[in-house]
Amino acid sequence: MRDFWFIMKRFLPPYKHLLVFNVLFNLLSALFAVFSVALMIPMLEIILGQESEVYALVDWNFSFNDLKHNLYYYITRLKSNYGPGWSLLFVGVFLVIGTFLKTGFAYLASYTSIGIRNGVVRDLRYQIYRKILNLHSGFFSEEKKGDIIARSTGDVQEVENSIMSSLDMFLKNPVLIMVYLAAMLIFSVKLTLFVFIVLPLAGYIIGRVGKSLKKTSRAGQNKMGDLLGIIEETLSGLRIIKAFNAEKRMDNRFDGEIEEYRSIMNRLMRRRDLAHPMSEFLGTIVVVILVWFGGTLILTESDTINAAEFLAYLGIFYQVINPAKAFSKALYNIQKGLAAFDRIDGILNAEVKIKESPNAKPIDDLKQGIEYRNVTFAYNQAPVLKNISLYIPKGKTIALVGQSGSGKSTFVDLLPRFYDVREGAILIDGIDIRDLKIQDLRHLMGNVNQDAILFNDTIFNNIAFGVENATPEQVEEAARVANAHDFIMATERGYDTIVGDRGGRLSGGQRQRISIARAVLKNPPILILDEATSALDTESEKLVQEALENLMANRTSIVIAHRLSTVRNADRIYVFQDGEIVETGDHHELVEKGGVYQKLHELQMR
Repeated sequence: MRDFWFIMKRFLPPYKHLLVFNVLFNLLSALFAVFSVALMIPMLEIILGQESEVYALVDWNFSFNDLKHNLYYYITRLKSNYGPGWSLLFVGVFLVIGTFLKTGFAYLASYTSIGIRNGVVRDLRYQIYRKILNLHSGFFSEEKKGDIIARSTGDVQEVENSIMSSLDMFLKNPVLIMVYLAAMLIFSVKLTLFVFIVLPLAGYIIGRVGKSLKKTSRAGQNKMGDLLGIIEETLSGLRIIKAFNAEKRMDNRFDGEIEEYRSIMNRLMRRRDLAHPMSEFLGTIVVVILVWFGGTLILTESDTINAAEFLAYLGIFYQVINPAKAFSKALYNIQKGLAAFDRIDGILNAEVKIKESPNAKPIDDLKQGIEYRNVTFAYNQAPVLKNISLYIPKGKTIALVGQSGSGKSTFVDLLPRFYDVREGAILIDGIDIRDLKIQDLRHLMGNVNQDAILFNDTIFNNIAFGVENATPEQVEEAARVANAHDFIMATERGYDTIVGDRGGRLSGGQRQRISIARAVLKNPPILILDEATSALDTESEKLVQEALENLMANRTSIVIAHRLSTVRNADRIYVFQDGEIVETGDHHELVEKGGVYQKLHELQMR
């Protein structure tokens, strides 16, 4: 339960005003519930012929005996003047009014608790999404995408269904139980003390069973993450699965995982469903013992409590039983929800490694150039970049070439601070990028990657992505520069055409030109091109290359390329090998040098 209150402490403060109203309405509902049950005593006594005759009023005080005395006075007058039937009707009217107020305040309490519950779930979803946006890229390379999706969706849903659905119980039931127990103490101290001994024993037994749910539930949530991971991999790689006739392999893999999930959920649900029958069985035992003890008091100590009062006492006790049973069921649900929240907390508490300096400086343009000064970087232990130093003057185009895995993509990922260098520094206009505002730093750059990332939205919104208040004229001009306007206008709805999931309704060359148009509209002073044409056919490559040349004009550009023909005109070419720069020069100098670059060039010419 400590974990539950810790969660509430984190998420409830914005809803303190609703919390106060909820407690107030629950308190009023409980008081009128006791009032309604207490009115059963004179009705029972009238029916049983046991009522006391009262012929004088006493001063009205907040005393149970004084209230009872004066009520009996009016009942006596009604009975004397109109007979027992009208006395019953008189008490019944008050019973109806009391029940109306009880149920009305109960509804108002539920009304406020719904606002708290849905508000907390909304805040939780928002915090997860915001944290995903803020986490460094390395976090997602270490986690399964399907598991992250499971935490952000299924686990949040489990928290909503388990913990937040139990929130109403924790706000309402303690108030109800305290008011009912206070009323029971007024009726009979001996009986209530007896209840205080018996009920905790039943609660202890239920609590012990509930604790075992958390471990099983966590295993179920982890397994659901694995299942979503397989589904995500299947959707992403469906073409490869079919091409290699691997349907049977994937089917067996998924069948094994889902069978394990079925087994875990069987254990979990069987234990959870034990809550209701166990609490009902234990509740029946408690009631039988209570009736036995109360009956003994009536028969042996008639001055302690009479039959009508004992029946009303049982009525109030049954009012305690329902909240207590709900409490026990909620304990099961909460254990299940806490396991889901532990997984969510893995995201919420993940370290944000890319942090902005407290005194970060603004920057709005590149004035001099970019410098890599003795930069070393490693994802784990083995360094990917080793003591890299180079300078990129403003307005120049440099190219990075070399075999796959030599560190080229890592080199450019360090510039917008997707990762931070381990040793050395990267400087823009002589300022360490770690001392610049992150958003300002990234605003200087435009990216065009080998895999053009488009969103399931219109062509217009994909081009205008990240640029606020872009006009149709500006978007169209960017598309013309990127050689994209003609094919866009040939689509069914022009710039309002939906591109589909990851741009699936467009060809590779079309997606790439949309990506270039997006960079054109952003109009960044620094351009990063990562294998922007390597996956295209000859015709598409020609169109994209023309668009890139338009984009690169008068900009500082960093180009990663395997096709050396695309970087012949670069001002400087850096040849990477095993995380180091082994050759530097322009195209002609490197070919004449007869080193690594010349070998790569010769292989491609062949």
